[in-house]
Amino acid sequence: AVNDSPFAGKEGKFVTSRQIRDRLYRELLKDVSLRVSDGETTDEFRVAGRGEMHLSILIETMRREGFELTCSNPRVLYKEIDGEKCEPMEHVVLDVPNDYVGPVVEKLGQRKGDLLEMVPLGSGNRMRIEYKIPTRCLFGYRSEFLTATHGEGVINTIFDGYAPYRGEIAMKFTGSLVASADGETTRYGLYKVQERGQLFVGPQTQVYEGMIVGENPKNDDIAVNPCKKKQLTAIRSAGADEKLLLTPPVIFSLEEAIEFITDDELIEVTPKSIRLRKKILNTEERMKAMMKKRRALNS
Repeated sequence: AVNDSPFAGKEGKFVTSRQIRDRLYRELLKDVSLRVSDGETTDEFRVAGRGEMHLSILIETMRREGFELTCSNPRVLYKEIDGEKCEPMEHVVLDVPNDYVGPVVEKLGQRKGDLLEMVPLGSGNRMRIEYKIPTRCLFGYRSEFLTATHGEGVINTIFDGYAPYRGEIAMKFTGSLVASADGETTRYGLYKVQERGQLFVGPQTQVYEGMIVGENPKNDDIAVNPCKKKQLTAIRSAGADEKLLLTPPVIFSLEEAIEFITDDELIEVTPKSIRLRKKILNTEERMKAMMKKRRALNS
């Protein structure tokens, strides 16, 4: 979709919906596996491809050409077979060191994977595990898998046909730290924010209300103010901020950003930056929408 954030138009050369539409339909002339259609509004488009990497390559190419846009998290394409809603499934083969089998099995179990086989490999130091799992449940799992296996695991997947839809499945178990004000981040403000979770931005970074500045280990979003300044007195000085130690921020690549975001979040892609943000930027409106959604689920 067109970038509608407060920073829109500052870094990109091509920012209008007409320019983005022309570029997407031009891509169809050379990429036969891509599908593009107009969205619900004139400012958005549906782009379908063969997996996350296919779509991220297109977005990265457009970004380097000077385009500025936003994109949502990927969704699988459902089919109706004999009157029943069906979803794509994947056959997953994992080669994992024995020490890390427990975390891998636990995570795939949370994502509703069906264990097919588990056999030792070679000298017995590694285990081969096979799963059948809905394709949508693998979104965002590859980075988790590499972290859980300390980079020693190998994962391979192949399409395994369609199966009846399994209903809603929780796939993300962390929340976001969302900026509640516009401005430039300060060392003092970030020091207070990092007590809540991992940071995505460093000091002296321009942020806006609704921009995601970190990850909350708990499954809730928290509004924070990374631009907060220390009140100076005759005793305190601005130089005292230098003693505050900050953890290095996590800088996302485009593929990692696509894996991280959820249904109510977007990626703002410009030639110079990749930012994560909420669809609803205003904090009060976002809280109202969240409470309305929770009430609907409880009823």
